[in-house]
Parts: sequence; structure tokens; C-alpha cells
Amino acid sequence: MDTAAGKPIKAGFIGLGNMGAAMSQNLIRAGFALWIHDIKRSSAQSLEKQGAVWVASPRELAGRVDVVFTCLPDFDAIRSVAIGGEGILAGIQPGTAYFDLSTSMPELVQELNTRFLQKGIHMLDAPVSGGAIGARRGRLSVWVGGDKPTYDKYVKVLRAMADKPVYVGSVGAGTVTKLVNNCAAQSTQAAIAEIFVLGVKAGVEPVALWEALRQGAAGRRRTFDGLIDEFLPGNFDPPKSTLRIVHKDLLSATNLARQLNVPTRFASLALADIQEAMLRGWADRDSRSVMLLPQERVGVSIRESKDALEDVLQRDPAAPSDSKRGTQ
Repeated sequence: MDTAAGKPIKAGFIGLGNMGAAMSQNLIRAGFALWIHDIKRSSAQSLEKQGAVWVASPRELAGRVDVVFTCLPDFDAIRSVAIGGEGILAGIQPGTAYFDLSTSMPELVQELNTRFLQKGIHMLDAPVSGGAIGARRGRLSVWVGGDKPTYDKYVKVLRAMADKPVYVGSVGAGTVTKLVNNCAAQSTQAAIAEIFVLGVKAGVEPVALWEALRQGAAGRRRTFDGLIDEFLPGNFDPPKSTLRIVHKDLLSATNLARQLNVPTRFASLALADIQEAMLRGWADRDSRSVMLLPQERVGVSIRESKDALEDVLQRDPAAPSDSKRGTQ
């Protein structure tokens, strides 16, 4: 059990689906007193047996606890539970914090934040990533936007549910981070599936291809650790591998795809960007210089200090298998 200002923290959790029930269970295991609510009364039975207290409405729950967590399936449910007639806002008391763990949308987050601030309450958007299995194991990321002192006050409660809580900025930043994560995951999945099919179509046995790709430079790294070396520092010169080499390789891959009648939509888009970069005269810059094009298109310039990046890696190291930074 943890405490705030010398008193045991009383937590409330609303939304007891696969994710919410697992996170609630982990709060109980960590020793927190827990009040719970869900639209389905039956969802609470197992948690009640473990010591959680059922409350009839979000309004009533919010009046009994120090911090409220919600994990809800859609925007209508988020809005109703937060600011409906029997919602959290109607019952929450000054000094109580509200963390929404749902995947929301930026406009809704700002709407709720405005309403809660009018009552002097800090609302933090804190979407999670890791799925139901991760929730059961306590292996989740939670990306929090909102008041930093409130985050600091309740971060130990978050850690009872998620092993990787990260404060990412002002209110709304958590939701943007989650949406970027989901978009990246789906885009990467589609690109990998597309090019993997090319390998199989060209005659490589799937398991052998999978095993081999896991040992390539990209396969050895955590997905986003590829941003460390050039993209985030904004340093593309001198090159480690030139753009002209990548251009040659991707031309060969897409030519093979055409010969085999394999559609490669994502690879073709990547090739188009590489060709644009080549026309800029970047052939002898680092191959990742092509990553400057999306920045230019929207007027963004990314250039972070190496010290800031190393600080993150100290807290959360690269994969042991990483050929550039790993320990194997």
C-alpha cells in the first residue's frame, strides 16, 4: 500500500473489461484500497472477492477516493462517465485526480480537461499500450499528459498497473503519443507483411526468412531505436551508409516484385521518397537523410541533444541484440 501526505491512497477504477479488470487486480495485489464500477455489475464479482468495493455510479465512486482511473471502450462512454449526470465530475472532490487510461481523441481530452479545471480538478490523459496479456502481467506502457505534480504524486499507483509509465507533457500529449504509436504499429505491420510476401513469392521458405530477418540490423533493434543515430540528433553527415546504396537496393527489390507480380505499395512509396532525396543531391548523405522530407513538408525541425537521448537509454536500454548498442 502506498500513501499520499501520510494517508493511504484510495483508488477508484471505472471500466472493468479485459484491460480494466486486470489493472484493477494489480492494484489490489499492490495493497491499494480499491473502489470499482462498471456498466455490467457482473464484471465486478471476481474483484469484490479480492477486496474491492463496488460502487453504484461514477459519481458516487469519485466522491469516495483520492484518484480515479477509467478505462473505457469508446468516446461516448468516456464522455458519459466523465461528465454525464451521474459522471465523475458530478461527484469528484477538490484535491482528487482523474486519469483516463482509455484511447481517446485530442478534442475530447481538451473538452474534459476544461470542464474539470473549472472545478479545480486535474484531469490527465494516460492511455496504455500492451494489450490484455500485458495488463495481466503488469507489463504496460502508460503515456501521461497533464499536470506534472499530479503525475508525480500518483506515479507509484500507475507503476502498480504498468511497468513503463512515462510523463510526455501537457494535457493531450498522452493521447497524441498513443495515436502515433498505433499508427506506427499498423503501418509497420503492413509494410513488413508486404515485403515478407515478396520473399515467400520469390521462393524463400517462411520460417527461414523470418529467422534470417530477425538477425538483420533492423531485426536486432527495438522498433523505434532506429531513430537514435541520425533522425533524432538531426545529423546525417558524414554517412554511415549512403543514400545511393539504399536507392540501388530498393530499386532491385521493387524490380523483383514487378517481375513476380507482387504489389509493393509501401516499398514503392519509400522508393519515391528516396528518389526525391536523390534529386535533391543527397546521394552521398547518410541513407536516413530521406527522413528529413516529412519534416520539411510540415515545417518541423528535429534536432535533439545526444545527452538527452543517452539519458533515456540509461533508464531504458537498447535491446541486448542491437548490433550498434547491444551487449550480446
